Amino acid sequence: MHGICAEVDDAFLHYTATQGNELRQPMPGNGFPGLRAGDRWCLCALRWREAFEAGMAPPVVLASTHHSVLRVLRLRDLIEHAVDPPASGLDDGFFEF
Repeated sequence: MHGICAEVDDAFLHYTATQGNELRQPMPGNGFPGLRAGDRWCLCALRWREAFEAGMAPPVVLASTHHSVLRVLRLRDLIEHAVDPPASGLDDGFFEF
């Protein structure tokens, strides 16, 4: 599921390319423009988790991320990487699946 809205950065783009997923290269036949640092794109939750575990996770736009990703990701990890973190005082343990 491509439910994580990420703001990709150069570190993530390089990391994912080394994993065999070159996102910088346009694929016009598939309508894919290719990504540059600062672009926002929906990522697979498992791909984001893989990058997170390698210390290469890109920032997340929580307001545009689907709640179903919480089946495989911890909310606190998403919040730590959020470009739009919630107001302080959120007890993220309440929201975990």
